[in-house]
Amino acid sequence: MLKEFSDLGVNEKLQQSLVGLEISIPTDIQKEAIPVVLNQKDDLVVLAKTGTGKTVAFGLPLLQMVDLENNAAQTLILAPTRELGQQIYNNLVAFAADSPEIVITSICGGTPIKPQIELLKSPTHIVVGTPGRLVDLMKRGAICLKNIKHLVLDEADEMVSALKEEVDIIIKKIPKSRRTLLFTATMSGPIKQLVQNYMSKHVVQIEVDMATVGHQGIEHQYVVVEPIEKLDVLLHFLNSKEGERGIIFCKTKAAVNKLAKKLAINKFSSGAIHGSLTQGIRDRIMGQFREGHINILVATDLAARGIDVKEISYVVNYHLPDTYENYVHRSGRTARAGAKGFSLTILQKEEVVEIADFENELGIKFNEFIKADAQSIEENNALMWARKIFKTKPNREISEGFKTKVQTIFHHLTKEELVDKLVTNQLAQSTLISLKSIVTKKHKKN
Repeated sequence: MLKEFSDLGVNEKLQQSLVGLEISIPTDIQKEAIPVVLNQKDDLVVLAKTGTGKTVAFGLPLLQMVDLENNAAQTLILAPTRELGQQIYNNLVAFAADSPEIVITSICGGTPIKPQIELLKSPTHIVVGTPGRLVDLMKRGAICLKNIKHLVLDEADEMVSALKEEVDIIIKKIPKSRRTLLFTATMSGPIKQLVQNYMSKHVVQIEVDMATVGHQGIEHQYVVVEPIEKLDVLLHFLNSKEGERGIIFCKTKAAVNKLAKKLAINKFSSGAIHGSLTQGIRDRIMGQFREGHINILVATDLAARGIDVKEISYVVNYHLPDTYENYVHRSGRTARAGAKGFSLTILQKEEVVEIADFENELGIKFNEFIKADAQSIEENNALMWARKIFKTKPNREISEGFKTKVQTIFHHLTKEELVDKLVTNQLAQSTLISLKSIVTKKHKKN
């Protein structure tokens, strides 16, 4: 058995499940939170970054405290996105592998509601859901919350900013005698207001590794670009990270789609995820990313919540986030489970002044990333051009006669001579296009 988890009060059945999951040593947040949840009755606020093991911290003690003689829902766990909700549900099911008598139900959005209504007709002990779907089920009279003893708000800072109305509706329908466990990466004003409005006066607060707001292990850098060169600088950076996995954040769904299309055109192994995609598409893309079939994910802030992939080596802020909290969550996708990470923010000149505000608010230091020079950009674009040619499928409809004519033009050249001429031509074309863009830009200004 696992002595350290045993010392925290975790029972043998749950320890056995952890062995199967290869979880043997509790993280700092688990050491702090598990005994509090198990042995105290007060509400709990935990301030910790993503990737520190929060689900284990609240999941194990709540599973252990399930009253098996009571078939009503006793614990409600809310998450801001369906991805995070499903991840929590899957984790709890894995933790309870040796406790099959515990029933856990997922009621996250993005999937048909009728099967969930049918599931809720059967006994269930723990419900994991998203606020929007839960409110919908409440309006249909499909779920009873009057026996809830524990309410968990995971990534609460996101819920109070994007889903405050739904959260308010839900909390007002849960018994006031409940115990609330709140997990957040930042203590924003809305979070403080939620604690004041809905939690008891005697709140236990735990802060874990928050000396720099959970940014340990992450190198923060920014690069200043002209609008016309923004994409080229990004593509140069991505080529330098070939074979590594990363996430690129954009402000809007339209920007995600546009950038993802550019990456696909340039043959990068990538996919896009945002709230307007169907759950089936989101699940497929996330599965491809988790399994390493694609290396780059382009995402909006909310859609990226719940991405728990340990091997993400970098994140790119293609657009500066609107809030400090969003920067915390974005950069927190990397440097998970003690690994090192890299966060690059691409800025225009007028945005540089905002870096100091992010540094002061979050207690971190940004260093300037050295932008690739014009020659390196041109060479990178030529490499992407070569990659596109290499990956182009032959057109079987081109006549043999025409192909013979083309081959005749090149037949006396060696492979090295042909490559040399093609690369020279491509670089010249690239330079011409760049000059035309600069002239066009100056003309527009005048």
